[in-house]
Amino acid sequence: MGETVYNLAFDFGASSGRMVLCKLEDGKLELEELHRFPNPEVRIGGHIYWDLFRLYYEMKQGLKKAAAKKVPIQSLAVDTWGVDYGLFDKDGNLIGTPVNYRDSRTDGVIDEIAEVIPLEELYNRTGIEFMYFNTIFQLWAEKKMRPVILDNAKRLLFMPELFGYFLTGIMYTEYTFASTSQLLDARKREWDYELIERLGLNKEMFGDIVMPGTIIGDLLPEVEEETGLHGVKVIAVGSHDTASAVAGAPLESDDAAFLSCGTWSLLGMVLDEPILNEASYKYNYTNEGSIDGKIQFLKNINGLWIMQNLRRNWCEFEKEVSFPDIIREARAAKRKDFTIKVKDPRFTAPLNMMKEIVAYCQETGQGTPEGLGEMAMAIYNGLTDEYRKSIQYMEEITGKTVSCINMVGGGIQDELLCELTAKATGKRVMAGPTEGSVLGNSIVQLVAMGAVESVQAGREIIRNSFDVKVYEP
Repeated sequence: MGETVYNLAFDFGASSGRMVLCKLEDGKLELEELHRFPNPEVRIGGHIYWDLFRLYYEMKQGLKKAAAKKVPIQSLAVDTWGVDYGLFDKDGNLIGTPVNYRDSRTDGVIDEIAEVIPLEELYNRTGIEFMYFNTIFQLWAEKKMRPVILDNAKRLLFMPELFGYFLTGIMYTEYTFASTSQLLDARKREWDYELIERLGLNKEMFGDIVMPGTIIGDLLPEVEEETGLHGVKVIAVGSHDTASAVAGAPLESDDAAFLSCGTWSLLGMVLDEPILNEASYKYNYTNEGSIDGKIQFLKNINGLWIMQNLRRNWCEFEKEVSFPDIIREARAAKRKDFTIKVKDPRFTAPLNMMKEIVAYCQETGQGTPEGLGEMAMAIYNGLTDEYRKSIQYMEEITGKTVSCINMVGGGIQDELLCELTAKATGKRVMAGPTEGSVLGNSIVQLVAMGAVESVQAGREIIRNSFDVKVYEP
């Protein structure tokens, strides 16, 4: 009988955040969500920001609830969505509110950077797919939007490390998150300082990189006093939520694919080394950092963000509906053949998702979706078609045949999505566990604290602790 170990996993998504108490006892993990809170975008002056200090307030509320449990919590860690950051001056003060990656300030920036460094060269150095919101493009946009802030910035901290700094007073940069910036040398797993200087950025802003599983330090005395939580280590895990989700996915074999399904859909495979060739460049695949120094070779696909916004708009303009209501309407829809192109920019941050779906279907000659169910089917078909193409291209690039798809994340609660994914891809789908990011976050903490031998051993614990549902094609 081993020691019972507790840790806290903060998991921030682009629409909500939560803090989960994780308990390892007798070789099994148990989760208890202690605190959940919204993470809405804030629009000011034509730009979109994150409500950073509100999020930090919510973190501390979570820590107070954890202290009230009166159990010996050893550590905590934070994972968040990728690419976004805060800038700090020479005195360690945050200057400027972090901008939301969906902001339009990066419109046209990819073409501008292509004038400085050819895109094929940029891909060959960094291995990251071209998405308008990557950190590299946001920093280029800062030159126009907030040049005074950028000129005075002495340190850049990504979102998880920003919260870590508030908690510990220690600045650090974690590998998996840094890899989403498109400023990292994919092969060496370190900053590409030559690239940074060619872009006219201050290389001093980019601090030393630590790997997942690094113990950062203790909570500041002021945080301990305010929250009542003492003796807790802060750990850098796979602080990009995709890296944590992949760590928490009980992959069966080296040729299994993962599909982290939430606000975004991340579909890929875990590889030992990056793939940087004509095919991966052509199909715009990304080589993000993973746990144990490995590579997540994947495709970013606009995910359930579209469905979330359809629901929100339907509640605003029609009547209150839940996600189970939407699934029932979709199953009952008269026409199930409507489809949208989920990567079309019109679905990135529209004011009214319903109007955009209807307009797209009309403009592409499909007719007019009638009611909630047909609109939802257009989203389901758009998503699963992207999954199908992404699997096909990935098999072509890697030379591997995908044996099955391990779906993790909140999206697996949607059984219709799981069914349609298996049907569209022709692959067996293993759905579970739901809390992929939280579990990966917790497992890396347990390894760092010496309670679990390795991430692989942690995946075995996850397999023994949670059910997985199988969907056949």
